[in-house]
Amino acid sequence: MLNRKNIRILFFGTPEISAYLLDKLLENRYNIIGLVAQEDKPIGRKGVIEPVPTKKVALKYNIPVFQYKKASDHVEEIKDLNPDLILTLAFGQIVSHELLMVPKFGCLNLHGSILPKYRGAAPIQYSLLNGDKETGISLMEMVDKMDAGRVFAIEKVSISNDDNFTSLVEKLKLATFECVEKNLDGYLNGELKGIEQDENLVTFTKKIKEEDEVVNFNEDALTIFNKVRALSLTPGAHFVFNNLKYKILKCEVIVDNSNSENGKVILYDKKNFAIKCEKNALKIIQIQKQGKKIMNYNDFYNGNSKDFKVGDLIK
Repeated sequence: MLNRKNIRILFFGTPEISAYLLDKLLENRYNIIGLVAQEDKPIGRKGVIEPVPTKKVALKYNIPVFQYKKASDHVEEIKDLNPDLILTLAFGQIVSHELLMVPKFGCLNLHGSILPKYRGAAPIQYSLLNGDKETGISLMEMVDKMDAGRVFAIEKVSISNDDNFTSLVEKLKLATFECVEKNLDGYLNGELKGIEQDENLVTFTKKIKEEDEVVNFNEDALTIFNKVRALSLTPGAHFVFNNLKYKILKCEVIVDNSNSENGKVILYDKKNFAIKCEKNALKIIQIQKQGKKIMNYNDFYNGNSKDFKVGDLIK
């Protein structure tokens, strides 16, 4: 009977959610023999090079770190590490067939959706964009086709109307470790056979680009509300007015049946800032003016009462 803690695991992952899982695995004495992560990148306005989140965890535990521009170009080096299993979470690179063949127990990926829904780069954002009430972490077989392997287990997570990208990632962080802890032994011992994905139910996501962050008030308020949630707290959905960018970090839909033009400011006072949409209106609760910090609306109004007025048109 195999024990997951005796298996030599090579971990692939880069961002905060991956760092959380790596930390939990090491804390619980999983045999992590090394980390493969994306290269360090400049952070902030000053462009200071900082270690990626998983690297910080690996260094804390003195775990070897391998940062490759393209991991699939380093198959022989990875073979030399003699991993029994490769476990990935948000690694951000396509893994080649040759690399998939290296570990004797194969390669497992933790994907941030209930597969076959939302294959691809931005499953967490898409669950919010589409107003879903639940999502999850799928423990899946890595194959040559993107996110197409057998699914061995799913740890589901509920989504509330108050959730945004940041809070949902926090929920999914917990689900990643739960999914591994509950199911890895069963996988290693051949008890979990996996379920083939129904190709008729597959949906895809694409990477969120800068143009996707722009708010279009010609859309209905609910669509914009979900977009704000999907992009908060980072990178943030925004509009531009008087050559300044304003990010909306939190909002709510309010009923408005007026014939006002889409994008028109219909409320702007100490308590309320609301903008007409194709259907209903959007009330802004949290906002960030270009060059300033994130503020609750009341605080924003105190220092920016002249930025807008009722009747202004935001396009």
